[in-house]
Amino acid sequence: MKLNSYKLSALVIFMLFCSGSLFSEEVPMQRLNNFAKNIEKFRAEEMGYPLNQNTDLKEFYQWYLKSKLYDVSLNNVGDPQQPSIYPMNTHEFENEVINFFAPLYGFSQDQAWGIVTHSGTDGNMHGMYFGAKVLLGKTKQLPIVYVSEEAHYSIKRIADVQNLELRLIPTDETGKMIISELEKALDPSKPALIVIAMGTTFKGAIDDQKAIDEVIKKKKPVAVYRHVDAALFGGYLPFTQYKDLVNRKVVPFDSIAVSGHKFFGFDEPMGIFITTKEIRNQTNPFKVSYLNEAVPTITCSRNALSALKFWWKIKKNGTKGFQQQAEAILKNAQYLEDELNKIGYKAWQNDYSNTVYFLRPSEKIMKKYTLAPEYDERLGGKMAHIVVMQHTTKNFIDEFIKDLKAEAKPHPDYLKKKDDKTKIPRHWH
Repeated sequence: MKLNSYKLSALVIFMLFCSGSLFSEEVPMQRLNNFAKNIEKFRAEEMGYPLNQNTDLKEFYQWYLKSKLYDVSLNNVGDPQQPSIYPMNTHEFENEVINFFAPLYGFSQDQAWGIVTHSGTDGNMHGMYFGAKVLLGKTKQLPIVYVSEEAHYSIKRIADVQNLELRLIPTDETGKMIISELEKALDPSKPALIVIAMGTTFKGAIDDQKAIDEVIKKKKPVAVYRHVDAALFGGYLPFTQYKDLVNRKVVPFDSIAVSGHKFFGFDEPMGIFITTKEIRNQTNPFKVSYLNEAVPTITCSRNALSALKFWWKIKKNGTKGFQQQAEAILKNAQYLEDELNKIGYKAWQNDYSNTVYFLRPSEKIMKKYTLAPEYDERLGGKMAHIVVMQHTTKNFIDEFIKDLKAEAKPHPDYLKKKDDKTKIPRHWH
């Protein structure tokens, strides 16, 4: 008997179903439980990456189960500020999230436009895409992207994806963009898309926005768009005395991207992107009739649950709660730097930063605390850093310092340079 391909496929599927190979009757819970135990172990000792492990979402998930929304497919497709034909969304909560943050970054609520993003990179993608479209519309030329070489790697990737010329600006020992190098690199005959690092990935350095503006005024490029990558620092700075660093009324910028899974402590990547309605209207929002409006977002379907979680966090913590958390991480970061220097580990901390970096300890310590490695010849070679988040308490820091003291003498590179206070300053001011 000959079987055609359709009958053969159906027979194979039927046989797999009967044998139990296609569908499992039970989820292997033991494997999941072991996985969860391992993750909890890692969580208890992780301090090398900018993630707030105090997610504190138990009450949210209790409500989520009780409401039975786990059995509903939500989707925030479309422009959240426009009425949607598809009602299964959380646009109203998304708009409230943006309205909460817009004034913190110097945007007026009536002129701000924004979305809850998939991640910080998604926010940077929108900032650079919007910037490129605005500048192309003004000058009929694609812009050159200028960013410091120590800024987040997503900028390089996005420039490549969008086929934009990228010019990496050298940095000084602190990780800040060298302004004189920007001045040399800036081509005034072409539009400039300047990405400002509001906290570099490893050293936590902030680019000097006022100095960048002076270069712009001096060289007068045909058009300029400023996007701020404030993934981590944009979370806590608005709740500190340094809030003007992210206030566009004080330091002008056109858009900003902030991560949600860093300072705010979500259990999955997300973030916010905010710009103005005027800029949004200068992009290329394709008309989509079944969504009732032009859609300006790069991604079509968007996570509706992320907006709901962000709204929950805002209501649960409020401005006062975020202020307390911001104060705590900066205080503990200073404590960490002081304690490292006491035991002979040369350490640095940029102003306004919750990141402390130092000469690299043993692989045992690196692995235990999931420390991020880096290399900088100017500071002694092999480096590591700790990003002090809400779960990085003084007791946690004391445990780390105790392990360092138990395993090693003062770092030899530190001993060689301990009297050279001018070459490698202890603290960047």
